Amino acid sequence: MDRRMMLWGCLAGVTAATTRVGAISQASGRGIEATVGDRERQFAATMARRDFRAFADYVSEEAVFLGGSDAARRILRGRSAVVEAWKSFFEGPTAPFSWGPDLVQALDSGTLALTSGPVRDPAGAITNRFNSIWRLEADRRWRVVFDFGSPVCGR
Repeated sequence: MDRRMMLWGCLAGVTAATTRVGAISQASGRGIEATVGDRERQFAATMARRDFRAFADYVSEEAVFLGGSDAARRILRGRSAVVEAWKSFFEGPTAPFSWGPDLVQALDSGTLALTSGPVRDPAGAITNRFNSIWRLEADRRWRVVFDFGSPVCGR
């Protein structure tokens, strides 16, 4: 792994660990952050309840998901590519991982937001950290436009 990427991932984890969800001063920002945080938790719940069809609705048509290791970085462009690549995660009775935000920040314009938090294996151990950018789309629904995971420090 590129040392700069690892350092950035570690710094992001430290920053997130010291930042509380929704910690901005403007009331409207807190409302948006609460909404997007809820949306992220609903998105994660699709995995827990094995609802592949619902999962797809949280992904923007223009989504870009970055996955895999640095050596085999995979870039998925568009909802159909993301959904196809994630299909195997929905097979079987038990989710292979879970996630939830511990950091949510939104632009004052109320059109873009960031969620970030731990990814856990079925036993509850933290394995990665996700970072997602959400956009308020024309139908007034928040959808993920960018998603990038990174390993946690020390793994």
